[in-house]
Amino acid sequence: MIVIYKHRRYNHRKRRRNGELGHRKKPVVMITKPKRVPSGPSEKFDPSQDLLSWLCDHFTQFGNLFKASIYGSDVFVVSDPRYAHYVLRENWQNYKKGQAIKRVGLLLGNGLMVSEGEFWKSQRRMIQPAFHSDVMGALLNVITTANVKLLRKWEDAAQKRGTVNVTRDISLMILEVVLISIFGDDYEQVAEPFSILSSESARDLQFAQAFRALGKIVVQIATRRRKESRMCADLLGMLMEARDRETGERMPDRQLVSEIMTLIVAGHETTASTLNWTWYLLSEHPDVEEKLSRELGSLPSIEVLELRDFQKLAYTRQVIEETMRLYPAGWLMTRRALREDKLGDYIVPAGTEIYISPFLIQRHPDLWTAPERFDPDRFGSEQDQSQHALAMLPFSAGPRKCIGESFARIEMQIHMAMIAKSLRLRCVGRTIVELDAGVNLRNKHDFIMVPEIKAPAVQ
Repeated sequence: MIVIYKHRRYNHRKRRRNGELGHRKKPVVMITKPKRVPSGPSEKFDPSQDLLSWLCDHFTQFGNLFKASIYGSDVFVVSDPRYAHYVLRENWQNYKKGQAIKRVGLLLGNGLMVSEGEFWKSQRRMIQPAFHSDVMGALLNVITTANVKLLRKWEDAAQKRGTVNVTRDISLMILEVVLISIFGDDYEQVAEPFSILSSESARDLQFAQAFRALGKIVVQIATRRRKESRMCADLLGMLMEARDRETGERMPDRQLVSEIMTLIVAGHETTASTLNWTWYLLSEHPDVEEKLSRELGSLPSIEVLELRDFQKLAYTRQVIEETMRLYPAGWLMTRRALREDKLGDYIVPAGTEIYISPFLIQRHPDLWTAPERFDPDRFGSEQDQSQHALAMLPFSAGPRKCIGESFARIEMQIHMAMIAKSLRLRCVGRTIVELDAGVNLRNKHDFIMVPEIKAPAVQ
């Protein structure tokens, strides 16, 4: 109950005449409806716990929207795609990147993933042309060459009846693709220093410091290119030539470094993680692997593959989509409310953190039939068209959607088509799946597998 005193505008003489002076003002009692607050756990999140498991447990208990205290902040955890749509698309300007981005900022600086406001808009406009479909098509040879090299390595292991470390090998292959795409002819200068992304699994402060120090190599390459007046068609060359629409100015070196470091990490981590999970799931579901093989059997020789060949592979895309549904690399997105807002019937105070987990949404039992089952057919032509668009959001959504989504999808599809056409992989012994929900969703243990050469398809 809130008590409000009603102000009277009578003058002093009139109030005395009416006999009002000398008496206390009578309060006017107004009953206001309390602001609704979602329920949630009373205990705070303990940082020694696994955050993903903690969120899953409380989602089971409290449902699509609950309030929690996580890392010292008030957090609304949302698992309803309608709420995700509102925060990421409809009213996205009221929600800046949340607390989780601070760790990313230590690693990448103020690049596209971290920056906000008008500065972010300007950077996005400058970088967007580097991801035009024509540019992606020109990188087809880079992607296929790296995959041919990996295929030959795994074929050799198959002939010797040996094993391969799928996690490590895919990580190295994807890193090679990313670095060549960005640095072109200067790849040899960056290959060894940036191998830290594959050789070091931790993503702690020590790693961030070591990785950030590599920014000086980007500056050295850019400086040498300018001195030699060398124009390059790689992604670094495009960003060096990009100009701000309003000022006509190029990016200063400090910002160029932040954007390149962002492209390296984002382009490597998410794609490598998804392909790693894809091979694991195929090894566990031979029926899916067999159906994939039948589709890939119609492909021509890998030496003459073109982009249009990959675009015909519907089931290959479904396999990748279902992998991203079960194991989204970007398993958590956080936003922070700039002003007070509402989600459904609940008030969102300014400063509240919003946690949106694709992992929870994409395994939601109200959105998906048998959500824990690996079933690529759910993305076939008979897919339920009534399902909310944000029931799947592995690349986020709205204006802050991942700028490299098209490149990542092409890269993953080419890899699966080229390798799975010739080989199948089987896990060695009993495979342990133990989720490592860090910046990206990975398995805590490398997947060690036995490659087997497939019999040629009968034409």
